[in-house]
Amino acid sequence: MKIPFSPPDIGQAEIDAVVETMKSSWITTGPKTEELSQKVAQMCHVPYAVCMNSATACHEMAMRLLGIGEGDEVIVPAYTYTASASVIEHVGATPIIVDTEPGTFHISYDEVEKAITPKTKAIVPVDLGGVLCDYDRLLSIAESKKDIFNPSNDIQKAIGRIAIVADGAHSFLAERKDGKRSGELADFTSFSFHAVKNFTTAEGGSLVWKPIDGFDGKDIKKTLSLLSCHGQDRGFKPEGEKPFWEYDVVFTGYKHNMTDILASIGLVQVDRAEEILNKRHYIVEKYNKAFIGLNGVEILNHFETIGSSCHLYLVRFPEKDESFRNEFMDRMLAKGVATNVHYKPLPLLTAYKKLGFDISDYPNAYNMYKNEVTLPLFTLLTNEQIDYVIEKFRETYKEMM
Repeated sequence: MKIPFSPPDIGQAEIDAVVETMKSSWITTGPKTEELSQKVAQMCHVPYAVCMNSATACHEMAMRLLGIGEGDEVIVPAYTYTASASVIEHVGATPIIVDTEPGTFHISYDEVEKAITPKTKAIVPVDLGGVLCDYDRLLSIAESKKDIFNPSNDIQKAIGRIAIVADGAHSFLAERKDGKRSGELADFTSFSFHAVKNFTTAEGGSLVWKPIDGFDGKDIKKTLSLLSCHGQDRGFKPEGEKPFWEYDVVFTGYKHNMTDILASIGLVQVDRAEEILNKRHYIVEKYNKAFIGLNGVEILNHFETIGSSCHLYLVRFPEKDESFRNEFMDRMLAKGVATNVHYKPLPLLTAYKKLGFDISDYPNAYNMYKNEVTLPLFTLLTNEQIDYVIEKFRETYKEMM
């Protein structure tokens, strides 16, 4: 049996939707993109959303909307994919990388508090694997540092503290026990709709935000839409006032817009979202039943299915090292099961080493990484395949012990 790691769940309905859009008169950014933005906002319990061509674009546009740039600092965890931190560099600010909480994949709240300076403009928590960070604690930390916060634009002034700009690439539709969903907890949240995500548009993402006192959400949405499409504004054209083709560029923006082709996939996925999430919960529950209590194997407590979007299933061998983990993955692949690692901590990567970061300063992140394996978790898995993954996992682990 050959089991891939994470193929996309695309069916005939998505294919038909793309064909319909391709046959229409509008395939770039248009009515379907706007419809998907509205659907995303509703699903996240917020008034507005803007769909773009990636979560990275969404994350960067949030930074730019907040006016974050040269001389500013943004706090980000060591345990994440580069997109969480690279956008900080893109806007000219300085990434301040902090360690993870011991025994978890989440940012260390104590380290966040220690890292805050008068230059800090944002904190970037990462909902790794689809498990929500403790946003109440992060907001409390930001509130406690209001006396040293130096806002540099009007939105920062209105928020009145360090902004929480969440990387929710994994956490679309994740929710807390009180029913609040990812997207309504942080000031800004970016979601990924990449091919391997729970909810996909092939490539793409969406940015959502909580209401900000003194700012009309429609105005924020318009600004973000302009930022993501060259700053081009056709504006309102009263009859006879100007030619129908007339437009303006109100500032030099970027090219991050989503197309209606991609949005048409997302609109089908909206209708399937609950089905997809339920299937992921089902797979996680089967894995949990098989692996929890297995001596020498750690399933992190954040894999309680309630609340998690169940994007990744991460397993650790706490007493083992990288060589053990790598051999385990090789043996699983030889038996037909593709696995992965999420992620190499940022200070292990060349780009961040060049910025002066050293993995020895992030022992918790390294300890989480060195023996972590991610198992296949996608909605196309059959019961037979799930059982095969479980069987080969247990068999391989027993062989190596």
